[in-house]
Amino acid sequence: MAITAEEMRRALDPFEKIRKRVGDRMDIMVEMHSLWNLPMAMKIARALEPYDPCWFEDPIRMNSPQALAEFAASTTVPVCASETLGSRFPYKDMLDRGATHIAMVDLCWTGGLTEGRKIAALADTCHRPFAPHDCTGPVGFVAAVHCSFSQPNTLIQESVRAFYTGWYKELVTALPVIRDGHALPMEGSGLGTDLLPAVFERSDLTVRRTEA
Repeated sequence: MAITAEEMRRALDPFEKIRKRVGDRMDIMVEMHSLWNLPMAMKIARALEPYDPCWFEDPIRMNSPQALAEFAASTTVPVCASETLGSRFPYKDMLDRGATHIAMVDLCWTGGLTEGRKIAALADTCHRPFAPHDCTGPVGFVAAVHCSFSQPNTLIQESVRAFYTGWYKELVTALPVIRDGHALPMEGSGLGTDLLPAVFERSDLTVRRTEA
């Protein structure tokens, strides 16, 4: 995918407005959704560097550690990757090549709490921070918060305000308390939450059972 110079100028407007309004009191994380080829991603990165982003997330498709390493070497902004990866092995490839600076992990996609903690430890051996992802539902979010508290190299826990103040509450008995930009530890046994009984009465419910 490519964009014109005019489209680039329009795309920079929100960054310009943020910096003019709040200066450097607000971090900007740039989610690039793996939409770009390598030359275009590099061009976008150069245009955004003056606004001092905190990171570039998933600038290209996460199927080439070499290409991501080339992107990382071309910019002064740290690279965050990737919520789309499964298991610790692709993270090792990217860390070994210097392709990512922040390990973002979605526990639901990458293998659960055990695999997530292994990835966090792997990143820590490379002096890289850990940043759990949120967007796959309230149970995944709660698990990610637990994982965040358990790892010494956790940088930030992603949360989606529209989700945890909205439809997440329709599914589970408890969610982490978010106060002054911080998630507080959950209370209770296990994850500290459970599915609401009403979930099992929904007309759109799909149940899958695996026999031992």
